[in-house]
Amino acid sequence: MSGHSKWASIKHKKGALDAKRGKIFTRIIKELTVAARGGGGDPDMNPRLRTIIGDAKAANMPAENIKRAIRRGTGEEPGVSYEEASYEGYGPGGAAVIIEVLTDNKNRTAGEIRHLLEKWGGNLAAPNAVAWMFQKKGHIIVEKSKAPGIDEEKLMTAVLEAGADDLQDEDDNWEVFSAPESFSAVQEAVKALGIAPASAKVSLIPQNTVKLEGKAAQSMIKLMEALDDHDDVQNISSNFDISEKEIEASLA
Repeated sequence: MSGHSKWASIKHKKGALDAKRGKIFTRIIKELTVAARGGGGDPDMNPRLRTIIGDAKAANMPAENIKRAIRRGTGEEPGVSYEEASYEGYGPGGAAVIIEVLTDNKNRTAGEIRHLLEKWGGNLAAPNAVAWMFQKKGHIIVEKSKAPGIDEEKLMTAVLEAGADDLQDEDDNWEVFSAPESFSAVQEAVKALGIAPASAKVSLIPQNTVKLEGKAAQSMIKLMEALDDHDDVQNISSNFDISEKEIEASLA
């Protein structure tokens, strides 16, 4: 299983998704502002904005917060100007890491990301050092326990008809993959079955994974937590693979 889905599972088990609702709101507000600045404030004409508005509603963000963030992006309200940046590096055990950020100060953020990587046994790498290991894909995680009455065949039929490329059975979850341009249709197909996905976004998915155990696995989890806590970090992609035993040990 990829580092992305493993990390989603770890965060869920730690209860971090609900505990960090304020952080989730901050991320979404930044994304709304940048999406509106780049493609305009009309979601019907801006697919990226439309997707993020869906994320905001799923996180129960108040409608006024959404509108205000969009108005900042279109210049109708004053606000901080954010830039997109991506940093590549290696974590413990040689696992590849890509950190996507929205920041008002690239130099500050780059220094802080470098510090976090080095603190937990990794290092910052040159651009394109690890990006070639990943493919951008739509990625939807469905928790089996949250999909009563739905079996794998029914889900697979629905998502494949909507344009998905693959469905994988990963222990407690199903994972659905698609081309980025098919993501919205596939997500709607999942929702039409009455399922609220545990995670749904276009992500960088690793083509191969690196198995981590013991100290390297635990340090990797600590690194992911530290990066996730950083105010500027929007998404983290990695190719680590960690066993359920190591995940349970991190919860102790």
